[in-house]
Amino acid sequence: MFGKKKDKGEKKSKHKYDYTRVFFATDVHGSSRTFRKFVNAGSIYSANTLILGGDVTGKLLVPIIQDTATTYHATVSGVRRDVSSEEELKNLQTMIADLGFYHEIMKIETYQELKDDCDSVEDIFKRKARERLLDWIRIADEKLQDKPYKLYMTGGNDDDQWVVHAIEENQTENVINPEGHAVMVSDIHSMVSFGYSNPTPWDTPREEGEDKLHELIEGVVEGIEDFTNVIFNFHAPPKDCTLDLAPLLDTSTDPPTPVVRAGQSVMVGVGSSAVREAVEKYQPLLVLCGHIHESRGVAKIGRTTVVNPGSEYGEGILRGAIINIQDGNVLSYQMTSG
Repeated sequence: MFGKKKDKGEKKSKHKYDYTRVFFATDVHGSSRTFRKFVNAGSIYSANTLILGGDVTGKLLVPIIQDTATTYHATVSGVRRDVSSEEELKNLQTMIADLGFYHEIMKIETYQELKDDCDSVEDIFKRKARERLLDWIRIADEKLQDKPYKLYMTGGNDDDQWVVHAIEENQTENVINPEGHAVMVSDIHSMVSFGYSNPTPWDTPREEGEDKLHELIEGVVEGIEDFTNVIFNFHAPPKDCTLDLAPLLDTSTDPPTPVVRAGQSVMVGVGSSAVREAVEKYQPLLVLCGHIHESRGVAKIGRTTVVNPGSEYGEGILRGAIINIQDGNVLSYQMTSG
C-alpha cells in the first residue's frame, strides 16, 4: 500500500496564481449533502486544489419497511417516519442520505429475518456504502471536467480498507486517491496522505498502536529529503496540539460515557503521539488533519501549521478550511462553514 507512486497527468490551470489555494474538509461520514457542498466549494472559494480527508463512509443502515404497495415507514434518529407517496419516499431517502446513513427498502418479513443475521446486514451495508462512494466519485468527476484543479480523496480510521481500494480502483483524472504515496498538488508543493489513527474506544477498522503508526508513517515519507514544501494529510491529529481535544470516556460502560467533573466534561488530548513525533522531526509546511470533530482550529508545532476544520456532517454543515500556501510559507488561512 505504501509504495511510491507518481501522480496522474497534471492539469494546466486556466488562471495564474502566485500561491496555491487549498480547500480542505474531512469527516463527511457518508453525508451526501455535505459532499455535494464540498465538490462545489472549489469554485465558490476559487481553490486550485480540493482535499477531502478521511472517514468518507457512513455508520448506519436504515431499513425502510414497505407496508403496502404505496406506503412505507422508517425510524430515523429515533423518530418514526410514515410516507404514502413516491415523492414522500424520495424525500425520506434524501433525508437519510443527507444524514450520512444508508437505506434498504424491504418487506417486514425480510426485516425480521435480518434482525439476527449480522453477516447479511453487513453485506447490505457494504454494498450501499460502495454504491454511494462510487456515485460520489462519478459526480465529482463530472463536475470537475472543466475545472483547473483535482480532488484528492483519502480514507480514515472509520473506513475499512476496501474503501481505500475502491477509491484507488475507480479514481479518474479528476478524482485521485493519494493515500500511502506522494503526489504533487502544485508545481512545488507535494502531499503525503495517511488515514490510520491511534486506538479509540470504538474499535474502528483502521487503528494501530503508536509503534506501528510510527513504522507506517516512516514508510510513507521515505525518500523525501526536503520537507520545506510538503503537506502531511494525516487523518489523526498530533497529540496535545489543542486540535485533538475530546471528552474523556469511561470505557467500563457500554457504550463508553463521558467523564464529568464539577458539572463539566473532562477534555483530554487523544491525538497520535506518532504523528506528533513525525511533525516535530520533519517539520512539514502544513498538516491537514481531522478525526476529532469538535476540535476545529489551527495550531503551530515549530514551523508547521496544523489545521483541523472540524465536522458537523450530521447537520449537513460543511466545515472547511481555505489555506493559501507559497514556497516555504503558509500565507494565510480561513475557516469556513456553510
